[in-house]
Amino acid sequence: MPDLAIETHGLTKRFRSQLAVDGLDLAVPQGAVFGFLGPNGSGKTTTIRMLLGLVAATAGDARVLGSDMPRHVDAVLPRVGALVEGPAFSPYLSGEANLHRFDAADRRAPRRTRTARVAEALDRVGLSHAARKKVHAYSLGMKQRLGLANALLMPRELLVLDEPTNGLDPQGTREVRALIRSFAGDGTTVFVSSHLLAEVEQICSHVGVMSAGRLVTQGTLEEFRDEGETRVLVRTPDAVRAREVLTGLELGINIEPAGRGGREAAVSRPDATDDESVTARIGATPPEVIVAALVGAGVRVRGFETLHANLEQRFVELTGEGFDVVQ
Repeated sequence: MPDLAIETHGLTKRFRSQLAVDGLDLAVPQGAVFGFLGPNGSGKTTTIRMLLGLVAATAGDARVLGSDMPRHVDAVLPRVGALVEGPAFSPYLSGEANLHRFDAADRRAPRRTRTARVAEALDRVGLSHAARKKVHAYSLGMKQRLGLANALLMPRELLVLDEPTNGLDPQGTREVRALIRSFAGDGTTVFVSSHLLAEVEQICSHVGVMSAGRLVTQGTLEEFRDEGETRVLVRTPDAVRAREVLTGLELGINIEPAGRGGREAAVSRPDATDDESVTARIGATPPEVIVAALVGAGVRVRGFETLHANLEQRFVELTGEGFDVVQ
C-alpha cells in the first residue's frame, strides 16, 4: 500500500440517536486528488471535521499525514490547509487585511515574509485587483477564492476543500480546477468534498463515495468506472438472430431501433429489415467472444461498441440516489 496522507479505521460519529458516520475505513494516497462524493447528509462534512480535530469521534481512529488525530492536532494542522463549510472573514476588513490577520494568528508563519506571501496568495487565486476591497462587497465566489488564498498562505502538504467551487461562475470554476491541478503537480495531496460529478471527473485521480454515513466504495477513478456494469451495443439488421445468440451466451438483452439514441426500450419482435441496437450486459464475457459468436451464427454486425458506466451511473448503482450533475 502506498504512503497515505489520510487513513481511518472504523471511524464513527454518533450525535445522540443519529449515526452520522458509521465505521469509516478511508485510505487517501499521498499526492492524490481525492474526490469525496455523496449526497447531502451522507456524512462528508462530519468526516472532514473529525479528520481536522474539530469534533471528536465516537469510535475508531484517524491518521493525518502519518500522525494520530486529534492527539497530534498541534503538529498536524500547520501542515494542512482547509476550507470547510465556506470561508468566514471580517466583513469590514479588506481581503488583504483579513489574510494578514489570519497569518498573524499562525505562530509558525514568519512575520517578515507576510506581505509577500499574502500578495502571492491573492494573485494565485485571481484576487489581486480586489485586495483592498472590503469583504462585505465581495461576491460569494470571491469569498470562496479568498478562503483558498488563506489556505495557501503557508506551504501545505495536504489541502482539505469542502465544496471549493461553490458559488463560482464558470470562469471561476475553471480557475479553481486549474489551481487544484497545480497543487497536485507540486506534490500536495488534495482532498475535495464535492457534489458535482463533472468536477470530480475532471480533477480527481481517486474517489470515495459516501451513502448514509458509510463508505460504499473507494479507489482510483478508473477502478471506480470499471467496477460498474459493462455493456455491449451491437448494430445489426439481424436483431432477432442476434438476440438468440446473446441469450445463448446468457447475457441480459435489450433491443431497440438504432435511431432512438441508446435508450433501452424492449421490443418484442423487432423489424429485422432495418438496423436495430441490441444491448447486452456482458459481465465477465470478453467482447471478442461475443463478436465471434455473432459472426459465427451469421449475424451481420454493422457496429459494435463496449459501453462502460459513467460516474453518475456508478453513483446511482451504489447509493440508489440521484445526483447533482449540473455545473
